[in-house]
Amino acid sequence: MRWMRWWFRGRLWGHHDFLRLWLSQWIDMFGGQVVDLALPTLAILQLHAGPAQVGVLVGLEFVGFPVLGLVAGVWADRLPRRPIMIAANVGPILAYASLPAAFVLHVLTMGQLYAVALLASVFNVFYEVAYQSYLPSLVERRDLLEANQKLEVSHSASHTFGPGLGGLIIQLIGSAWAMLSAVVALLISTAALAAIRHPEPRGRVAAGEPALPATFWAELREGIGSVRSNDVLRGLAGCDATMTFGTNMMAAVWLLFAYRQLRLTPAQVGLVLTVGALGFVPGALTATVLARKLGLGRALVLSPLVSAFGILLMPAAVLGPPLAVLSAAWLLIYTPSPLFEINQVSLRQAVTPDRVQGRMNATIRTLVWSTVPVGAVIGGLLASSIGVPRTVLIAGVITLASPLWLLAGPVASLRAHPEPAGA
Repeated sequence: MRWMRWWFRGRLWGHHDFLRLWLSQWIDMFGGQVVDLALPTLAILQLHAGPAQVGVLVGLEFVGFPVLGLVAGVWADRLPRRPIMIAANVGPILAYASLPAAFVLHVLTMGQLYAVALLASVFNVFYEVAYQSYLPSLVERRDLLEANQKLEVSHSASHTFGPGLGGLIIQLIGSAWAMLSAVVALLISTAALAAIRHPEPRGRVAAGEPALPATFWAELREGIGSVRSNDVLRGLAGCDATMTFGTNMMAAVWLLFAYRQLRLTPAQVGLVLTVGALGFVPGALTATVLARKLGLGRALVLSPLVSAFGILLMPAAVLGPPLAVLSAAWLLIYTPSPLFEINQVSLRQAVTPDRVQGRMNATIRTLVWSTVPVGAVIGGLLASSIGVPRTVLIAGVITLASPLWLLAGPVASLRAHPEPAGA
């Protein structure tokens, strides 16, 4: 199979510092999967939280980007990016470790869960912006597509096996103690980052490019302008933001649907997510091949459409065998995700000069991730008034509309990735 030959012959297998970054991301993502399941499970099963409370909790996990995303982008272009990533792992380690301690002392409250989610969100802003901006300085521009595909495979594997592992851990030792596995994952991830030896470039302004603006606010405005003035970046940002809004309306309430209406256990929920996520790895491994076969633009349009049908299928779990229906729904949601993520991230990195990578990523992440808390809170409020199944259907329709951003601009007509900017 051609994609298998391409995968194992990739140039980056000999790039030891990239492999360290890859290992760090792999471990970190597994820990993140446990957190994503354990935090709301702790709220629902231990603290008896309602739909609105769960919506707020999920929203707080992402509220950092709307508040600090643009600021983090300026710092990611001013300072070395790897030390930012290392420092940003420390806060969540302490926050997550506080939960089992509070549980043992019988002082755990929703307020502490909110505080932990918020603190982790703030540190995650700086990590995510620095991480996506660091990659183009670690590998050559011609290797970006291979690097993003390898990183997305680790993301896919964590989505495939992480929820099942997380559900099993929660079932065996409880959701509060399960948070310690995320602490261990972050410690290993930080050690792998610290082992990277590749020096970051001191200056990020290429020959012939204008100098960096003199002030913080001028740099911030330039980052926003880099997205607003670029039809490709603007279309990708709009599509991703709309899709993320719809997906997180569903994500904020589906556990309530699973636990209370369908009477599933944490282990069954983990099994559903694991079966559904089986599509992640083949989706990641074939993303570049499908983009070449279909054309880059068509592949980017197709991905959110398939995910939307998965969301629309979810309420049918009340009619048929819930484990089978939910597994099929998540399979449709997860499988096309790497196709979109690998190609849109590589496209963004290719059309953006290194001098503004941090601010471009921060601008798009701020726009996209600002829809997460809004979508989560709206999903929770809607579920409280009209029920979870109807809320999920509305979320599916919103996701279905997201490719309109690509069809309205030049992205849908792209056949392949353009030559990297500044290459």
